[in-house]
Amino acid sequence: MSPRSRDGRRQVRRLVVTSDDFGLSPEVNEAVERAHREGILSAASLMVAAPAAADAVARARRLPSLRVGLHLVMVEAWPCLPAAELPDLVDGQGLLRRDMGGLGLDLAAKPRARRQLAAEIRAQFEAYRATGLPLDHVNAHKHFHVHPVIAGLVLRIGRPHGMRALRVPREDRAVLRRAESGAAPGLALDTAPWAALLGRRARRAGLLVPDGVLGLAWSGRMSPPRVAALLRHLPAGLTELYTHPATRGGFPGEAPGYAYAEELAALTAPESRAALRESGAVLGGFGDFLA
Repeated sequence: MSPRSRDGRRQVRRLVVTSDDFGLSPEVNEAVERAHREGILSAASLMVAAPAAADAVARARRLPSLRVGLHLVMVEAWPCLPAAELPDLVDGQGLLRRDMGGLGLDLAAKPRARRQLAAEIRAQFEAYRATGLPLDHVNAHKHFHVHPVIAGLVLRIGRPHGMRALRVPREDRAVLRRAESGAAPGLALDTAPWAALLGRRARRAGLLVPDGVLGLAWSGRMSPPRVAALLRHLPAGLTELYTHPATRGGFPGEAPGYAYAEELAALTAPESRAALRESGAVLGGFGDFLA
């Protein structure tokens, strides 16, 4: 049964189940396709400059019901623009820097770094547009868009490129404790206040944002029991549950310690499908829930 609000109206549960890092590797792309065809995955976030991005786009074109968005990459991965155009943002190997703290300070202090990042963000939006895929949503690798400077750039550049929905990474710990008895999840992000600010700015810009996000505290460890339990305790409103599935680990760019195959199993498990049905939630992409 869906809960009711104070005025007696039934509150609808709406759910987006997302895979991040679409395009990172063939193992990730195959898992996204399987989880959508056989399981509960409804959306995927594309890394447009990653090694397997072309394969991801080809799969997405074969899956018109899969809602695809842009996974902006501003740290720890491959840029769209040549490294020579991003001297303040890349390391000696031509990859975007790994030191998020130092990079965040540089973006706050150095106008030239901000100009370089603006150009890179614009290039990623334009690369996504070139795929011809509808833009369902936008989020960012490592949730780096909660940085106030980056948030401003994403909001300014994204709207003209068709951005209508944005992930705001805020997770209700009470839901986690109800889903897993004895759980004592700590803060998933030490940037939680910045996430709240991002939410206010995104809503003022007219963007759709989820009421809550699941997958932060247990990132890389969204096991079948956890996903089924979270679905059984799904709150009212719009929730995004995000994951990192792959058919196996051991590929370039993987996150150390992530249980990729277990997360794929969670998305395709009969228990997850049953829990979703019992929740009564409407499953889709962000675009399906725009007013």
